[in-house]
Amino acid sequence: MDRRHFVKNSALAICSVATISPTYLVARRSAEQMPPWLLEMVTRNDTSIESLRKFQVKDTDSPDLGGLRDGFDILNPHSTSAMVQCGAAGLFSPSSKYYKSTDLLASVNLAVLYLIKTQHSDGTIDLLSTNFHSTPDTGFLVKRLAMAYMLMEKSGTPGVDKVLANLKTFLLKCGEALSVGGIHTPNHRWVVSAALTRLNELWPNPKYVNRIEQWLGERIDMDADGQYNEKSTFIYSSLTDRLLITIAKGMKKPGLLDNVRKNLNMTMYYVHPNGEVVTDASGRQDKAVVGTLENYYYPYRYLAIKDKNPQYAAMCRMIEKTAGPKTGAFIDYFLTDPSLWVELSAEKPFPVSYVKTFANSGLVRIRRDNRDSTLIANNPVWFTFMKGNAVLQGLRFASSFFGKGQFQSEKIVRNGDTWELTQKLDGPYFQPYPKESLPNDGDWEKMPRTYRPQSEVQLLETKVRIKETAEGMEVEVTTRGTERVPAALELIFRPGGELKGVVKIENTKDSWLLKEGTGTYRFNDDTISFGPGTALHKNIALRGALPPMEAPTVFLTGFTPFKHVIRFS
Repeated sequence: MDRRHFVKNSALAICSVATISPTYLVARRSAEQMPPWLLEMVTRNDTSIESLRKFQVKDTDSPDLGGLRDGFDILNPHSTSAMVQCGAAGLFSPSSKYYKSTDLLASVNLAVLYLIKTQHSDGTIDLLSTNFHSTPDTGFLVKRLAMAYMLMEKSGTPGVDKVLANLKTFLLKCGEALSVGGIHTPNHRWVVSAALTRLNELWPNPKYVNRIEQWLGERIDMDADGQYNEKSTFIYSSLTDRLLITIAKGMKKPGLLDNVRKNLNMTMYYVHPNGEVVTDASGRQDKAVVGTLENYYYPYRYLAIKDKNPQYAAMCRMIEKTAGPKTGAFIDYFLTDPSLWVELSAEKPFPVSYVKTFANSGLVRIRRDNRDSTLIANNPVWFTFMKGNAVLQGLRFASSFFGKGQFQSEKIVRNGDTWELTQKLDGPYFQPYPKESLPNDGDWEKMPRTYRPQSEVQLLETKVRIKETAEGMEVEVTTRGTERVPAALELIFRPGGELKGVVKIENTKDSWLLKEGTGTYRFNDDTISFGPGTALHKNIALRGALPPMEAPTVFLTGFTPFKHVIRFS
């Protein structure tokens, strides 16, 4: 997922593409020489072209001629660029029904002319949902449209020179913005640099090179675990891998590939048994989302072949099985680099049984083949458990302690075979304000609590201990301090499964109590067992606690001093 595309049909998402050096663009190969998986990508791309053409403005009297609307019915450059990207792949591919289609080329040209019309005088475009006169969003388009230029140039489609001239006008004006404009986030530096790399491959310019070197001078934002600053395992980590590969090849900086390798090595330990990727520690919009690994397919395949790395090859085959159709988002990487058409090397299994700590992300991963757990610091969801396709999305614990009892721990500490998470809270009362400092007007805001003596201070310490068992995991929650505080432990499961052994809580959509014994959650052929239960009250909306998630949730309730051990298998 290179960027939010804002297209009207989700199938259009496969049009997100990237570029590589023109040195990889070789003479036209026949469709028979393309591997079957690439031919399938071409077929899916044809479907996207059909969808895109339905949403393109064709009224010659309309000022919006050539543009495409997003899901909110707003014309924008991102949706419109998808026509150019997907169209170029179709024009280039001998097996496409749009191969060398002059009719499709006309639609592509209209899209390019719309992009020129909406481009600002400074060379930038807008991301209408949030960013205006945006250099980074211009870069997101350029790094894909430069690839479209290369593909159309090699397609031999009659009349393509006129379209290329128009697209060149747009891209060179973008280059002016990219050479001087600013950014928002860490990955934007590499987006801009990769876009400039691609422009420099087409039209060499010292200004492009100087700006790339300036951004690279800040060095790559990678921690000791092999993770980038944003920790965005579904979106931006894989994006950065692809960007760095582009820059490494185009700028002849192979050292950048070491960062990609470190991230790919780390990511092998972020794989759930069902092929999803761990997203709990992300600092971006993909935090805790359900995501598969299609965005990593190109980096793993590129380095599996380049390095002859058998574990990367195994990761590729796993991605093909669990997210195969989604890899079509990167069709242009493969159309332009026939070296990636070869068969992958022999596999060496990637890790599926391990205990691995990622200190910089505040995360511990424990996997045993078909089941795994994730422990998370600095997060109200601090534990997950998966068994095949059955998913406990998280555990949360809260008490109604002065409206601030939602548990989360700053760190995870290992003590032998146990991991400990701790939270300490206080709840003071406040004495009269010092007489000598009293304001004359009795204004409460002029009497801050920091200057009031405290009394009757209440304390509550919550400690969570987690350890492996032969069948799964064991979680113990213990509190000490103030007594008779209502508390609740939440077991949040993924929607779509079936709960048994639990009792529905009245007047709730999907909230349940485990009063005693063991409950089960079944999803398809996989089952998670959990228990024993306890339910001393039905107050699941504790003051200060987070609202229930939109998911089937089982509650265990009690009062402080709270001590309960629950096992998952």
